[in-house]
Amino acid sequence: MNAPGGNRSVWLSRSAYTLLILTLVYALNIADRFIFATLIEPIKAEFELSDGGVAFLTGSSLAIFYVAAGIPLGALADRTNRRNMIGLALAVWSLLTVVCGFATTYWQLLIGRIGVGIGEAGGTPPSQSLLADEFRSVDRGAAMSIFSIGSVIGAAAAIAGGGLLAEQYGWRHTLIVFGAIGIPLALLVRITLREPIRGALDGKSSASNTPRYGIVETLAYMYSHRSIFHLLIGGTVLTFAGGGLLWWAPAFLARSHGFSVGEAGGLVGAMMGIAGPFVMIGTGWAMARLAPRDLRWQLWFVSGASCIMALAGIVAFWSPSRPVVLGALWVFAPATFIYIGPTLALFQSLVPAAMRGQAVAIFLFTANVANLVIAPQLLGSMSDVIGPLIAQPKDSLRWVLVGGAFTGFWGVWHYMAAARTLAHEIGQQARLSTYWY
Repeated sequence: MNAPGGNRSVWLSRSAYTLLILTLVYALNIADRFIFATLIEPIKAEFELSDGGVAFLTGSSLAIFYVAAGIPLGALADRTNRRNMIGLALAVWSLLTVVCGFATTYWQLLIGRIGVGIGEAGGTPPSQSLLADEFRSVDRGAAMSIFSIGSVIGAAAAIAGGGLLAEQYGWRHTLIVFGAIGIPLALLVRITLREPIRGALDGKSSASNTPRYGIVETLAYMYSHRSIFHLLIGGTVLTFAGGGLLWWAPAFLARSHGFSVGEAGGLVGAMMGIAGPFVMIGTGWAMARLAPRDLRWQLWFVSGASCIMALAGIVAFWSPSRPVVLGALWVFAPATFIYIGPTLALFQSLVPAAMRGQAVAIFLFTANVANLVIAPQLLGSMSDVIGPLIAQPKDSLRWVLVGGAFTGFWGVWHYMAAARTLAHEIGQQARLSTYWY
């Protein structure tokens, strides 16, 4: 077994540069997705939409095609040059975000948003697969936690920067600016990154003998290994309980506590942009030390953090006090990202190298159904239904979010179940090695 902390020299190598670039790509993936959460109120007003209607336009329309394209694109990531695929996907979704900024009708914006979803679906599976071949198993927990900082940076930039830009220049100019940022980064990916040999760091595969698996084989493998199955369900639920609720946080602050769009976006963005990176770096530090001792620590760590997240969410959305709400959100917002790095690292370590793109795509499929379909559409529609039935209709979103926060405990149960079955499946009840191959 490797010493705790893994191979330290890797953090000063070309692999570290690859991690940096792909973290920025991931940040733009999240930013171009989350930017619409900040723009909900002005888009809703311009097109005269209900909560359910604006949820479909800004969230569900992207999500339906994102998740539909994700699995075939994940399979493609297991068969093609991943570097080129990442660069092309980034260019596509960036250009189409710019197109959304020029939309003047509902249908133009809807079609552009669908295109963004398809482009974004081609980004994360090849990025995850490529990084797994840049970092050994013992280093993946830390590497994936650092990669996950991209989600914090992207969401913070979209919510804070997007809110300020929208107040000053309007929502269309905001989309044009965010989309334009991705074009030079796409060129940098294509020119400076390399395509590593699949599975070489696991001592199992080479470029010439890497096996190929279909989606049916990958699904069967994930279902037959109960630790992976619980990880899939648990990660999906935590995506809803965290990012899904965070999607509505700016609108909640505007409606229930009187903040402007810019103020609400700036507050939530600061919570993620200031506290988020520290939380994610701390998660990476913890994974670098705990994972080499016992792989189950990744699951236990996420379980504890997610309990705190759920409690903070309940307080934040329930309390009528502005200071209490903001204090709780300062805990809730960054905590929603903690599960991402350890979860992605476990997926990469628990499936064969030739399944990694598809395994990540399957997880992204279920997670983004929860995050981009169920959370915006279900919560928005429930808010529409509850509003006329309560004394303060503007607080309908508040009570829907309070109920949604309890689902965090459901996700925790699956992570604890995964820890139990993980030990059973590899025939050890105490100390687990990070090397499984």
